[in-house]
Amino acid sequence: MTVSSNDQLAPWSLSELMAVELAKRLRNDDVSIMGTASTIPQVACRLAQLTHAPDLYSIAGGTCSVNPNLGPVVASCGDYDLLRADTSLSLNDVVLLEGRADVLTVFFAGGLQIDAFGNCNLVSVGDWNHPAMRGPGTVGLPFLSRVGRILIYTQSHNTRTFVERVDFMSGPGFLRGPADWKAADLPGGGPQLVVTPLCTMGFDPETLRMRLETVHPGVEVDQVRAATGFDLVIPKLVPTTPEPTSEQLSIIRALDTNGLLKGK
Repeated sequence: MTVSSNDQLAPWSLSELMAVELAKRLRNDDVSIMGTASTIPQVACRLAQLTHAPDLYSIAGGTCSVNPNLGPVVASCGDYDLLRADTSLSLNDVVLLEGRADVLTVFFAGGLQIDAFGNCNLVSVGDWNHPAMRGPGTVGLPFLSRVGRILIYTQSHNTRTFVERVDFMSGPGFLRGPADWKAADLPGGGPQLVVTPLCTMGFDPETLRMRLETVHPGVEVDQVRAATGFDLVIPKLVPTTPEPTSEQLSIIRALDTNGLLKGK
């Protein structure tokens, strides 16, 4: 936990910083969707709605609730408390919407593995016949290729999570690079952002490989490089991620009265 220079009385956590970084990328005309274990994106969406994007629509995948009130923040999008929302949809309607490139503009994604081109794996790690680890399955990730922007988040930044090539592609990013991406002619915009406890990353417009954008306060570039299992594109100058402001923290803390984000 770090003490913010904006307010010495308001220490912030890495999870709160990650929520702020995601919120910055949300626009007023966005329609976003997230999966079950999505506490950080939940907070990011509500923070954006209460600041710069009041008309943002947010769909919580587990309950299919639209614009949940989030007071208090819950650990899972499958929590019944999220039904305190503007409305809720049927699961069938949500699945149909996920296939509509003209409706959904943002998909929050993650995985057991994430590779250099932003492909995500939620299925299995290791040999397919004898996997070392099994995940929950593809869930909604196959629809990533149809949404406008993919925002990836993970609370694990190590060489097991960030690999050169995923063992199973359950959520397509930029596939295997520019040639595959161009040949596929997919309607979506591909991955745009990756937020971790160490840094914020984007993608090089030419190679489509993951590129370091900022390092979080107290983190060194070499630390990020060592924790990443592929050659990360690193610019000559890498700025530090801005700390959360007092206003942002006040909004987050008013929502997160159980402190789910504060201690991580």
